[in-house]
Amino acid sequence: MSKTSQRIVSTLILWVILVSGIASARADVKGWLEWRGPQQTGASTELDMPDTWKLKGENDLWSADIQGGGTPVIANGHVYVFGYGGEGADLQEIVACFDAKNGKKLWEHRYSDFISDIVYDRYAIGSPCVDPQTGNVYAITSAGLFLSFTPNGKLVWRHSLMEELGRLTFTNGRTGAPFIDGDFVYFRFLTSNWGGDSPARDRFYAFDKRTGKLAWASAPGDTPKDPSFSRPWFDWANGKRVMYTGTGCGNIVALNARTGEALWRYPVSAGGFSSSVILYKGIVIGIHDDENLATPEIGGMVAIRTDAQGKPAEVGAPIVPNSVEVWRNRERTVSSSPVLVGERLYVTNRTGELACVDANNGKVLWQKKLAPDQLHASPTYADGKLYVPFQNGTFYILRPSESDCQELEKVQLEGRCLGAPAVYDGKVYVLTTKRLYCFGKKNHKGKAPAWNPDWKVTPGATVALQIIPQEVLLRPGEKTSFTIRGIDANGFVTQVFDSKAAKWEKYIPPTARVRSNLSASFNENGEIVADSAPTPSAGAFQATIDGFKGVIRGRVLPAPPQKVDFEEFQLTETSTFDGSKFAYPPLGWIGARLKWDVREIDGNKVLAKTLDNIFFQRATVFFGQPDLSNYTLEADVRVDGNRRTKSTVGLINQHYLIAMQGNAQELEITSTPERIKTVVPFKIVPNTWYHLKTRVDVAPDGSGVVRAKAWARGETEPSTWTIEYKHKDAHKVGAPGLFGFAPQSLFKCYVDNLVVTPN
Repeated sequence: MSKTSQRIVSTLILWVILVSGIASARADVKGWLEWRGPQQTGASTELDMPDTWKLKGENDLWSADIQGGGTPVIANGHVYVFGYGGEGADLQEIVACFDAKNGKKLWEHRYSDFISDIVYDRYAIGSPCVDPQTGNVYAITSAGLFLSFTPNGKLVWRHSLMEELGRLTFTNGRTGAPFIDGDFVYFRFLTSNWGGDSPARDRFYAFDKRTGKLAWASAPGDTPKDPSFSRPWFDWANGKRVMYTGTGCGNIVALNARTGEALWRYPVSAGGFSSSVILYKGIVIGIHDDENLATPEIGGMVAIRTDAQGKPAEVGAPIVPNSVEVWRNRERTVSSSPVLVGERLYVTNRTGELACVDANNGKVLWQKKLAPDQLHASPTYADGKLYVPFQNGTFYILRPSESDCQELEKVQLEGRCLGAPAVYDGKVYVLTTKRLYCFGKKNHKGKAPAWNPDWKVTPGATVALQIIPQEVLLRPGEKTSFTIRGIDANGFVTQVFDSKAAKWEKYIPPTARVRSNLSASFNENGEIVADSAPTPSAGAFQATIDGFKGVIRGRVLPAPPQKVDFEEFQLTETSTFDGSKFAYPPLGWIGARLKWDVREIDGNKVLAKTLDNIFFQRATVFFGQPDLSNYTLEADVRVDGNRRTKSTVGLINQHYLIAMQGNAQELEITSTPERIKTVVPFKIVPNTWYHLKTRVDVAPDGSGVVRAKAWARGETEPSTWTIEYKHKDAHKVGAPGLFGFAPQSLFKCYVDNLVVTPN
């Protein structure tokens, strides 16, 4: 195709894209589409909202039997909820849809947790969101399943973020919510991915909301201290669409929402931000509950200017100076987010007080004690009233003034409140850890607010290529196509190129510690085609069109059978920790870098758990396709230790962890420790190699059996399984992986001769 023809095609495709909404956020769907509401403030302009709530009375419209900790969202007469139900091993997370008028359940999908650190009932502290254009629904489970549904519940696409991007999990089950701006749906959390993205960071990911293909990833902060589920604020700055938010490393950051470019960051606290920020008259306001970097106090609310220039840092975005700080006060909250109404901020602090703050100067105008404490729940504002839930299940309707607030209603709900109320069409929706409630006015006379106003962009000249998907995962012989877009200096689409016009070259980033190529090539249709050899590989390609460049990266992971013995690795690196020689682990393994390396033990090269960083004393690794099922995984394993302390080593088979617990002297099968766990005694001698064999079989009715056996390497394999676990609703798929725990980074564990075979 000639360049003239390419430009004609590009112009036509660009016109279609502009009409379909990439440059226009025209709202077609009506409702309360994400937890912070249409203005991102937690407030609504809707009038004629209820000022009383009489449980079992006239305006107590309905309730539904679903448990949760987030905010329900409303779209076109439907209520969408992320919650949970069931007990013990059968507890599952639920994405459900109810009729907004009567609470009738219209559809639901259930998902079991897996390989997470959740140890008590704080499931589903998160919310879905709805696309204002298509009405599609998005949710993220505790284990990191990123899901897209049509309004009637049909699955559009799915990602397993733990196995594909290295999403980490934490004991409190906080998941946050996806969020949408333009044609992207975003997800943020702590991840430890592969290659250059292996270091644990609070990362942001943008996916094409229709296809689920990854557009960009960004890590604007430093080493994180906590998970964060702060919802970013979207706005405009210097011609860019910018997202402002707090991070798990205690920074307030700004990113280009179209490219992920890290614009600036301001370090505030030694811990992470989990409450959502507010943008007000050129300042961004955040609140936290950790040690401050600039003052000796714990916690605080801080406001900083958004127009300062930062100085480059070793990692993350440029750091802006302390002079950007406009004001600071001593209000503290764990993750309850402020509500902005005019010039006033309303926030429930950690000691259970509602505080009113002047957004101009941070002055606390008044406080009102309402509950013993507050954890995650946030207030919502509409029609001159605040709807305020608390962790202990009390719920207030308050009318704030300049000097105080009037209590209009107080009710005690079943369960705890961990989210924020949603308001729409004269009704208020509240989710607790026991029920979903709806109260309000049947005959609403107020006008519900529109969602986002229209916005359009006239792009500038093309400066680079944005290639979607930015990252691919292939099997040998598999192929996939790309969308190649020209973008201007602000990240907006200028044209869409014919992918056949791209010149592709293998690319190794200049900062790469492992120089590796992806075993793939490009065909005449501009598609990437993985080599047919059943050999894993990872690397990057650079595309060039008309002098403009863009980079994608990817992995090829074969299906079983698969064998890994580490003998081909060259020990050319020198450890700064102990001066010994090692090699980096396989480049394409999720979560392996910095936590594992290849060492020589007794004349053999093996994978060894590192001891350099105590934060990495627990390490989970995935090395296969996330949709594998019914396979056997086995390996040689070894723990180190002494009489009092020993390490733990294990294999992950289809979302089940089978581990040799050195301290407990047990062989264990688990998936989530508080839900699925069985153990048998097993004598484990430190510095001794064992062979661990695991197998998962799933029956047609969805039930499954997990089996494992272990014996000293070199001895005869036992004829019977050492341990078995029957699971009524078994995990259907899951990537093979491994696990190591070096308590207090004292003793290593080792893995060698990994073998994956079909059952």
